Amino acid sequence: MLYAWRVLGARLDPVPLGGDLAQAVWIDLYRPMPDQIAAVQAFGVEIPTLADMEEIEISNRLYREGGADYMTVVLPGLSETKEATSGPVTFILTADRLITVRHHAPRPFETYPTRAEKVGPGCADAARTFLSLIEEIVGRLADLLEGSGRSLDALTRQVFHEGAEAQDAALRTSLANVARESDLVGRVRLSLLTLERAVSFFGQALGDRPMAEGLRPAVKGLMRDIQALEVHADFLTSRVAMASDVTLGMVNLAQNRTVKIVSVVAVLFLPPTLIASLYGMNFARMPELGWTWGYPMAVAMMIGSGLCTYLFFKWKKWL
Repeated sequence: MLYAWRVLGARLDPVPLGGDLAQAVWIDLYRPMPDQIAAVQAFGVEIPTLADMEEIEISNRLYREGGADYMTVVLPGLSETKEATSGPVTFILTADRLITVRHHAPRPFETYPTRAEKVGPGCADAARTFLSLIEEIVGRLADLLEGSGRSLDALTRQVFHEGAEAQDAALRTSLANVARESDLVGRVRLSLLTLERAVSFFGQALGDRPMAEGLRPAVKGLMRDIQALEVHADFLTSRVAMASDVTLGMVNLAQNRTVKIVSVVAVLFLPPTLIASLYGMNFARMPELGWTWGYPMAVAMMIGSGLCTYLFFKWKKWL
């Protein structure tokens, strides 16, 4: 699909379907078809394939070609089947327009067009649109980190409150939640790293652009925000590790409790079993076999030995 926006006043206005793309300040290619790629390449830019965008070499992610800056970052979003994923997004910045190429759906690409004039330096030209879109993305990543922090707070409170008394199903759910938050924080951390490189690359080439001095404060502000979020992401990573260790510790305590109960039950029945074994031996002469009260005596001995063992365990606070 191809989405295009032009500047109308101080905001972005969609270019009508089939309209003149030359009016657009931002063209967004989402899983583009060959005819849509050809229409954008008519502006003298090369549209990278998904394989090109997934190339991990930094030289293939940040470069200048034909007067256009190519910057590829990794952003969290939704796949075509609405599953959480992370994928590459390429920003192609020319003097006249910003072109983005993506194959998944990061949330900022849906929210930004309706509030472009309220974000960062605005959307008066391609460079400002790029910076304000990056600021929208950074804001979304900050929201994800805050949500992950709240989830970790709730998870640790639950684990600390229930402790080893928690049910196995609850502990398994807690471990699954920890794994989900760990995956999310990791994906956000990777996104921040690639964004920092892209913004730094843009800042280095800023001297070649008109109104460079007016954009430098925005670039510096974005770099500070990204670096602050990186510190926050590292902090959440340590919290994820702590939550994982605590949950696994509670699982071990619950297992130890079960093993202790089984062991105590086995010991409780050990003296009665010994008595029953003695009187179950097939000797020719066992005086108790001829006693009138022999059987009640053996039963009383078995019950009494088990009760004494139980009271001893209670006195030692092993139960």
